[in-house]
Amino acid sequence: MASIKVRENEPFENVLKRFKKQCEKAGILTEIRRREHYDKPSVRRKKKILAARKKRSGI
Repeated sequence: MASIKVRENEPFENVLKRFKKQCEKAGILTEIRRREHYDKPSVRRKKKILAARKKRSGI
């Protein structure tokens, strides 16, 4: 879990910037995007196979 301590007399923009940077380091946003929609295991397998085909053919 990302958390930051707000320093005395620190502008909100700087606090937000530090928080976003820490979230990015922790991989929170990528995890959220990954979990945004549920894929059935069969769909996940099909996506994985298609990605491997694309990678192999160089497209």
